[in-house]
Amino acid sequence: MKRTHLPLNALRVFDAAARHLSFTRAADELAVTPAAVGQQIRALEDHLGTVLFRRTSKGLELTKEGSAGLDPLREGFLRFEESVQAMQAGQASDRYTIAAPREFYAQWLSHRLAAFRRDHPDVTFQLVADENADFTEANLDLAIRLADGPGDLEGVQLAPARRVVVAAKDAPEEWISWPGAPSSSGEGDGAEARVQAGNAGQALSSVLAGLGRAMLPMLLVEDALADGRLHVLEGPDEGRRAYWLMAPPPQWRQKKVRTLAAFLTAE
Repeated sequence: MKRTHLPLNALRVFDAAARHLSFTRAADELAVTPAAVGQQIRALEDHLGTVLFRRTSKGLELTKEGSAGLDPLREGFLRFEESVQAMQAGQASDRYTIAAPREFYAQWLSHRLAAFRRDHPDVTFQLVADENADFTEANLDLAIRLADGPGDLEGVQLAPARRVVVAAKDAPEEWISWPGAPSSSGEGDGAEARVQAGNAGQALSSVLAGLGRAMLPMLLVEDALADGRLHVLEGPDEGRRAYWLMAPPPQWRQKKVRTLAAFLTAE
């Protein structure tokens, strides 16, 4: 069934005028002029083909036709409010759907989410391994990506874009490469590397296993450095790419997203 076009703004003005039985008081409520209220009412009457108000010696009165439509109209506005509340329910909820690289989640994010949950015991997390997953298809609240910036999304860096060359104890002096990894001192390119990883997480796993050295984002390796599993060979130096927490603007404006973003960037 084809839906009839509804002049919602004019109907809102009609509701206010009917409650007050005064264009002036309706204008005060709506923060417009009485003339604007009168224009909206006349336009609505033209659209409906009926008269909604009449002026009498006692003031403004609703016609029979105006009164007949008032209760269904107000019920409709209540349903609109219920609809808006239902759409905002996800914003008010404590459920997070987050996409993040696997190794980054294991090395950095999981510990911080555990700390966040200690402060917010009712939150739940749904985790998506593909950090490049589509926000709509995966119903994401947030994604963490190693990137130059958020692009068309809103976002914040989780830490400065620093990089460091790391290795495990007694690891061979051989380079581990991964796509987009900068080389160090002319070494570490794909042709010379004995291990060619598919991403930064695989490169980190290879370094932790003792297969060689790699230049990796500082944020990815800081916990492994702190507990002695890895040690620094070069750096840290300023890099180009950083781990970004990002989301489309509607998600980014949600209170729950801002709360988690503030927590993750507070350290």
